[in-house]
Amino acid sequence: MHGTEAPSDWVRRWSHLVAPGGSVLDVACGHGRHMRWFAGQGHPVTGVDRSGEAIAAVAPLGRAIEADIESGPWPLPGERFAAVVVTNYLWRPLWPTLLESLLPDGVLIWETFSVDQATVGRPARPEFLLRHGELLELCGDLRVVAYEDGFARDPGRFIQRVAAVRTAGGHGGDAPRHLLEAPGEGARMQDGLS
Repeated sequence: MHGTEAPSDWVRRWSHLVAPGGSVLDVACGHGRHMRWFAGQGHPVTGVDRSGEAIAAVAPLGRAIEADIESGPWPLPGERFAAVVVTNYLWRPLWPTLLESLLPDGVLIWETFSVDQATVGRPARPEFLLRHGELLELCGDLRVVAYEDGFARDPGRFIQRVAAVRTAGGHGGDAPRHLLEAPGEGARMQDGLS
């Protein structure tokens, strides 16, 4: 059942980019694996899903909204978040809305299936599969911190994933530092090398 498995390694890896205590929107949240992860990290969370059962399951974690975001209106007009998280979901008409939902310095963390997935399993319909480089195109106005497009094992699937930041500008002469590892991780890695 979507959302009951462990949080995505990609989402966990890049969650440190989200401002401490920043609000997180989980789109097509399922049973809330990423809502649980971010709530456990001290973030207020909002989940949106069309399944009433899924929304009932995630309601104790934060704000839970039952909405058909493909056929109905966007349920959070004008709201902005420190992070927007999307996994295993693709509805292209929603892209502009999701990008508009990012606060300045907000983080987009997205992971979903790419076109080659049709060669190994489901989903196989083109409208649910990203073209090569499509997430990079989506992030044209964002600062891409990490991007991957390839085959992932366990379970075997073709995916694209991105971590990108809506840069706020006005940082003076200093460029923003979007760490490529969680704070403290670099020191642990270096200790292991010595």
